[in-house]
Amino acid sequence: MAFLMKSMLSNQVKNLGLGGGGEENKEESTPSDPAAAAGMTREEYEEYQKQMVEEKMERDAAFAQKKAERACLRVHLREKYRLPKSELDENQIQMAGDDVDLPEDLQKMVAEDQVEEEDKDSILGQLQNLQNMDMDTIKEKAQATFTEMKQAAEQKCSVM
Repeated sequence: MAFLMKSMLSNQVKNLGLGGGGEENKEESTPSDPAAAAGMTREEYEEYQKQMVEEKMERDAAFAQKKAERACLRVHLREKYRLPKSELDENQIQMAGDDVDLPEDLQKMVAEDQVEEEDKDSILGQLQNLQNMDMDTIKEKAQATFTEMKQAAEQKCSVM
């Protein structure tokens, strides 16, 4: 009850202007000029704002370039593995311009992957894979395939 009375009376006193004007003084003490609030002159503040805008534009451009490089990498991987193309990646590359290339580190990784795949596709690569395989499993697979073919032939051919 005391709280209710105090709040009602303090509101009435503030309206009369007898001592409740502390809030108005706080508003008047804060300057409306943002340069004065930052402790700078108007020219310094404008120069600071220009620098901030320029830095933001540079960061945005660098970010767009990185996004385009990543999109370029995704496009290369999609081509390599014959996956469907993405319109989003192509749009990011176009927004950044035609000067988008893979970063050097990623180019090295892609080149190493291509060399490894070329080695695996060659005859020597296939022979190395055969050495790594277990001969018993190869024999079992060959015998199973032969028996399946023989049974299929016996079912289709009346002479056998």
